[in-house]
Order: sequence, then structure tokens, then C-alpha cells
Amino acid sequence: CHGRKRRYARNCVKQSYKIKLGKQMLEDIKKTADQKMQKSLEALKNDLAKVRTGRAHAGLLDHVMVEYYGSMVAVNQVANVNLGDSRTINVQPYEKNMIAKVEKAIRDADLGLNPATNGDLIRVPMPMLTEERRRDLTKIVRNEAEGAKVAIRNVRRDANDTLKKLLKDKEISEDDERRAQDEVQKLTDKAVIEVDKLLQIKETDLMAV
Repeated sequence: CHGRKRRYARNCVKQSYKIKLGKQMLEDIKKTADQKMQKSLEALKNDLAKVRTGRAHAGLLDHVMVEYYGSMVAVNQVANVNLGDSRTINVQPYEKNMIAKVEKAIRDADLGLNPATNGDLIRVPMPMLTEERRRDLTKIVRNEAEGAKVAIRNVRRDANDTLKKLLKDKEISEDDERRAQDEVQKLTDKAVIEVDKLLQIKETDLMAV
């Protein structure tokens, strides 16, 4: 702005502020896109965790809820949950009056599990999966993964639409838009690769005998 006449100074300040504001908007768009993609990945992790495999893992019960003094809480909040062996989850409620409630909650959780109580300990054996059931579950987890990819790509689309609007409104330059789109694409590629990794791990678990 130096060297310009006084009557242009105000417009110059406005333009500088507009450019600064545009840069901040770009950072906000990328940050928002990244956060939404991470939420899609977390949702996929939770969905995959609900799909039972033949192998025991304590996280399988993370979404099982039980009534505790009038409130619904996760089983792992009222009991110690760990692995007895590769095919058995051990659940030990902290309070004896919760044993029957926890056992019922696990049985009714639509996970195909049949817990059995032995004293203070609830044993949860993993039923064997038939070959047909493995194939069905593989289809389910692949659909979950594809849904996550669609959600991630929708985030990319929304971010790019916002960038186009900023360019149209002359809030950012064409170079700014191009760079921002490239960065959003990198975020998208990274998230899609993570989806594929999560799917591969789950498929391996499903195929394990």
C-alpha cells in the first residue's frame, strides 16, 4: 500500500484484511474437513467392533449397556473385562448385585453370545463361525467400509464446494483454491487408506479359525 495516494489507502487496507480473512477461511475449511473425516473413521471403528468374529477381544462388549442404579452405563464401567484365552472373555462385576444384570445384558445384546456365570466371574465363550457366516460377515464389514469411504468423499465434496464459493466471491485466489483442493485431496486419500487398513484387519479376524 506504500506510495499510493491517501484516497486509495482505505481500499488497500480492506483488500489486505480480505486476503488475511480468506487465508483463515482456508485453514478452517481444511481443519473442519479433517475433523469430519476422523469422525467417519471413528464411526467405522465402532461399527466394525460390533461385528463378532471367532476370536475373543474385550472391545466386543464396549457397546453393551446395563442398568446401574437407574442409569444405563457400559458394562466395562461396572466390571473388569479381560481375555481368559483366545476364545473367551472374562467379565467380573465390581459389585455382586450386578452379576445377574451384566450376564443378562450380554445375552440380550444381539451379539450371539451365551455368557455363563461361575461364582463372581462371567465367562463369555466365542461361538465358532461357520464358513457361510464368515462370508456374510465379510460382506457386512465391506459395506461398512464402503459407507465410510462415501462419507469421507462427501466431506471432500463439501469442502471443495465451499472453496469454489470463496473463489467466486473473490475471497481467495485461484492458486489458493487449487492448493487447498490438493490438501483436501491428500486428507481424503489418507483417510481412505486408513479405511482399507481397518477393513483388512477385520477381514483377517473373520477368517481366523
